[in-house]
Amino acid sequence: MYGIALDLGTSGFRMQLLDLESGKTKKTVITMKHPLPGGNVTDHLDFAIHVGSDISNKIIVNTLLKMMNRLNVSPEKIQKIVVCGNPIQLSLFQDIEIRDLAYAGRNMQKRLGIENVDRSGRIYSGTELLGSESGLDNCEVIVLPSIKHEIGADALAMMIKTDFMNQQEISLVTDYGTNAEMALKIGDRIITGSAAAGPAIEGQGIDCGMLASPGAISNVNEEDGVWRLTVLNERMEEKKGYLIDPVTGEIRDEGEVKPKGITGTGVIAAISLAVNTGIIKKLPHLPNGKLILGEDIVLRDKDIEEAGKAIGAIRAAHLTLLVESGVKYEDLKNMYMSGASGTYVDADKARKIGLVPNFSKKIVQFGNTSIALAKDVLLGTYDLNEIIELAEKIKADHLMMALSETFKNIYSCELAYWTEGMSEEMYNSFFEMYGLPSLPVPIEIPVIERRVKKDIQDAGSNGIVIMDDLDIIIEEEAIGCIRCQTCKSNCPENAISNVDKNGTLYTCYIAHRCLGTSCKRCVRSCPVKAITYRNIKTTGIPAGKLIEI
Repeated sequence: MYGIALDLGTSGFRMQLLDLESGKTKKTVITMKHPLPGGNVTDHLDFAIHVGSDISNKIIVNTLLKMMNRLNVSPEKIQKIVVCGNPIQLSLFQDIEIRDLAYAGRNMQKRLGIENVDRSGRIYSGTELLGSESGLDNCEVIVLPSIKHEIGADALAMMIKTDFMNQQEISLVTDYGTNAEMALKIGDRIITGSAAAGPAIEGQGIDCGMLASPGAISNVNEEDGVWRLTVLNERMEEKKGYLIDPVTGEIRDEGEVKPKGITGTGVIAAISLAVNTGIIKKLPHLPNGKLILGEDIVLRDKDIEEAGKAIGAIRAAHLTLLVESGVKYEDLKNMYMSGASGTYVDADKARKIGLVPNFSKKIVQFGNTSIALAKDVLLGTYDLNEIIELAEKIKADHLMMALSETFKNIYSCELAYWTEGMSEEMYNSFFEMYGLPSLPVPIEIPVIERRVKKDIQDAGSNGIVIMDDLDIIIEEEAIGCIRCQTCKSNCPENAISNVDKNGTLYTCYIAHRCLGTSCKRCVRSCPVKAITYRNIKTTGIPAGKLIEI
């Protein structure tokens, strides 16, 4: 019999098939993007609220069924599924109330009658969540508990699967992603928080960006006066890529693996190296407006801005947690990094640009703790009730960044630094004006431990299957459309097509490409207001069914 460990991430889904008798991983399936329109949790939540949570649930469920089909195992052999993720993804998967996640204020929640939504962990039958036609009649689905509002089971995973929980010294842990969950441990006290960093941290929202997958540039280093790229191979191992001049684009050595694009960790490394070697004189401006890392792999000023906004949000949240918890910066001993970005990023380069506190004495890197915890529960290493108890214990001590004046002030400095070229001297002056503690001198040589080489350590005996195209279409009737194709030409992701169905014109969107409600360039550009991006329905999605291949 088999079990499935599932990580519902904001930038994509990761699924592993395990043999429940031997405990061995058989196969891994990952999506290159999230199936819902948008680049972060806020976009996914906004889409679900304005278009319909039922539609969001249908897209997620059918994506999971497509992934399960790629596992090549008949549904009656799947006995158990354990699911980890953040509260928004888990709620959409379960098709439960989500409006409380959109409105932080208690008064609004009370008026809407959506207070105290139970996300404490639950066990379902397979058909309850994945449909009566899935064939999962004898399968149970365990959804791991969330802590509070923005802090989900993935945050619990990063605490449990690192040695964060055992630390008595002041320690900070972060699951680096589009919604960066974090926790600060002071003795027995744990304070949680999160930063909506956006998609650039994982390579999305960058013109040549991609998730951590084969062909992705994950790091860059100086070599012989130019840059040596590090590129992930088919086994997700880091190998030598081009030796290239980033200003001229001249390739001096082909390396072992040809790059296809750049992931978030590669972007961070490139920015850090460019700043610290003087290629970037003033943020966000690049020489000639670009860095060249390969054929059609070019970073531009706007990419630096996007990455800077993400880095700045995480840095502001780190500092806010420390300041509002009454901790001196200098007292931070350990910094734990998890998630794909936390795995592959060069920690030393990351700390030089603020993604990791540069005053932390020790930095420890872990892999995908979310899927690792799901596997542990699947195999009985961790008991669900223990995890629920831990979630309840932590729930009371949560810091909402959206309500924090400290966060707002620090993030305003970060935005000015990354998008307007504010100097470090001016940055520190604003801290003084806001009454914030001055930043300490960085630790010159911190201890850096990288405990894993890959995001997912064990991909299984049958390797990794990467799903690039999820083939899920959403559509709306284009009332009064004049067929000018303006919406199509204005879509930055080439996600739009117009289809005539028996004389009625529809605008169709490829769901995983569409940037969702945060974009709506198609709506704004339409000269006759034929589309609204509200009356959306799904099309081309069959009833959920698992088949044996």
